[in-house]
Amino acid sequence: MNGRWIPNLITTCRIALSVPLGVLIVEERHVHALGVMVVAGLSDGLDGWLARRFNWQTRLGARLDPLADKLLVGVTYGALAWTGVLPWWLTALVIGRDLVIIAGAALFQAVTGRLEMAPSLLSKLNTTAQIALAIAAVLHAGIVTLPFPLLHGLISLVAAMTLASGLSYVWAWTRKAREGVR
Repeated sequence: MNGRWIPNLITTCRIALSVPLGVLIVEERHVHALGVMVVAGLSDGLDGWLARRFNWQTRLGARLDPLADKLLVGVTYGALAWTGVLPWWLTALVIGRDLVIIAGAALFQAVTGRLEMAPSLLSKLNTTAQIALAIAAVLHAGIVTLPFPLLHGLISLVAAMTLASGLSYVWAWTRKAREGVR
């Protein structure tokens, strides 16, 4: 039996979790929201493990997986900004970076005829920091009060890493596109 569709199904379910996650945060049901975040995180690990372990990688999966991550992070940050837990400027920065990456990928494909979807180490670290802040913010919003310096430090870290990661993508794709056009 070929199970190549299983990781994509798991990823699609993770995408579907974004709506209830946003609703739970806005309704200030933080324990439930944290539970959804844990399920989303476990499903992210599971779909990747299955794809690698059984060689079930697909082009669709390579595009769906980062889309799921971006959607979950964007919805989470939007809901946390809506409820006043995170600043709107940070949410705009995080979502803006993701839109730049999506637009850059589309432009890169249009110019070069190919699409390379390999996240950099900086991008992976940025995603980890964004998720850590999202978890900390949900915890802070209704489960346990975190020290202000910790939350503020995470906000500053995420802002700096988001900017650096976005700029690194723009620089790398511009360089690769110039090399591909020649």
